Amino acid sequence: MGEDLSRLLVAPDFPRSSQYDPLWILRNQMGLNALWLTEWLCREMVLQPGIRVLDVGCGKGLSSIFLAREYGVQVWATDLWIPATDNLLRIEEAGLSDRVFPIHADARSLPFAEAFFDAVVCVDAYIYFGTDDLYLEYLHRFVRPTGQIGIVVPGFIQELRGPLPEHLKPFWAQECWTWHTVEWWRQLWSRTELVRVLRADSLPDGWRLWHQWKKAHQAAGDDSPGLASDIQVLEADGGQHMGFHRMIAEVVPG
Repeated sequence: MGEDLSRLLVAPDFPRSSQYDPLWILRNQMGLNALWLTEWLCREMVLQPGIRVLDVGCGKGLSSIFLAREYGVQVWATDLWIPATDNLLRIEEAGLSDRVFPIHADARSLPFAEAFFDAVVCVDAYIYFGTDDLYLEYLHRFVRPTGQIGIVVPGFIQELRGPLPEHLKPFWAQECWTWHTVEWWRQLWSRTELVRVLRADSLPDGWRLWHQWKKAHQAAGDDSPGLASDIQVLEADGGQHMGFHRMIAEVVPG
């Protein structure tokens, strides 16, 4: 591993994540470094050893493995796009098959009992289903009263006013219209009165971490279409619009 790549794969602000093989993370990632985002989210969540956690949209299970290893929780690693058997292999390699249970399911059709979980986490996936005005009402049913729901999503630092800025167009896809500001997310959840929002904030210099991760892919020889363009967009934006938000809420009893 070259010196530049080694430097790009480590973020000092995330000491727990730094204990993991960065090449393992790079090989299995989907989006930004899942461990960085999960570590940031969990700093403000109450995760006691042995509790039941639903990891919705877990991708290749990196966040689920991190949760089980770092906090001693039981995790139901649930994803629609990645086969459960594939995730089971990664879980077994990590020695966590007694604490992480892979499930293949749609986030809109979860096969669990109501109030089964003590907490739900969703890292870098909630935008694909959670902007639906009714989704929180559905999801919160699976969490016991006073249990927590925590998400990290890509989003806008400020709302777009008028047309899409020219410098964002090379990066843009229709799914990006699910991006919103942290205040938008706070209002979406608060108005339901189903949860009490405990935390709603943005990742400091989130765009820099995003840029660092993209540069790591480039340094590793990734020749994916659009990678160089994504790096240029992040540099041009400089955090004006693009970043990551964290939301943590407690399920209101009754």
